[in-house]
Parts: sequence; structure tokens; C-alpha cells
Amino acid sequence: MTIQRMDHVSVVVDDLEAAIAFFVELGMELEGQAQIEGPSVDRLNALDGVRAAIAMVRTPDGHGRLELTKFHAPAAVSAEPKNALGNTLGLRSVMFAVDDIDATVARLRAHGAELVGELAQYEDSYRLCYLRGPEGIIVALAEQLG
Repeated sequence: MTIQRMDHVSVVVDDLEAAIAFFVELGMELEGQAQIEGPSVDRLNALDGVRAAIAMVRTPDGHGRLELTKFHAPAAVSAEPKNALGNTLGLRSVMFAVDDIDATVARLRAHGAELVGELAQYEDSYRLCYLRGPEGIIVALAEQLG
């Protein structure tokens, strides 16, 4: 048996509205929001008394999705330094293909994003950068050249 698809990546955030605004500004579409709680949610998460708000955002082509989760109870905990670099174990970045990297960086800076390094060109193929987005997640951007 094989998997059917990758459904989504989950990102736990402290400020759900700011995270939604960031990813919508990037070009993702808000698919929906919900409050989740109850015994099945507790069992799934191996936590007691889970109360959380979630928002699902998707890429314009409908193939990529992020679940943004704000835990109201129990409180979220930090597993690593807030400004972890690219060589830190675990999920480090989520990459998006964009058509105008300069304009995208400018729009995301208005939502608090900061470049991790520099915007760089890789051979004659791509212009690339890493931005630190909500909750310190590294958002990678790639603009194909030519």
C-alpha cells in the first residue's frame, strides 16, 4: 500500500490571526477555521483538556495546505530556540514558488518577516531566500528564472 498524498503540514502558533494574515499575504487562501476540543482530540494529542483554534490555508493550486493551530489549553510550549537556524534538527522550512520574489519579500516584511540570510541567485536557475515567519518558522521562497 502507498500513501495517497501529503495532506498538510501543521504549524503551532501563538497569534493565529497574525499567522493567517502572513500566509494570506504570501498568496495562500483561507480555507476555513474551527474550534476543536473533546475526548477524541485529547486522545489524538495525548493531552488532557485540549481546546484549540485551527485555520487551514491552501496554495492557489489547491495542492499544498498548512494547518495553523493556536492552543488555548493546554498552553503551547517551545521545543527549541525561537530563532533556530537551518541546521537545527526537525522541521526547518516550508518552500513556496513565487513569481516575483522581491515583491513577495516586501509584502511579507510588512507582516514582520525578516530575511534569515540574503536573497541569492543560484546559477541561472533561481533566485532564493529564507525568511523567518510566524513563530520562527523559516519560509523559503524560490523564483524560477528564464
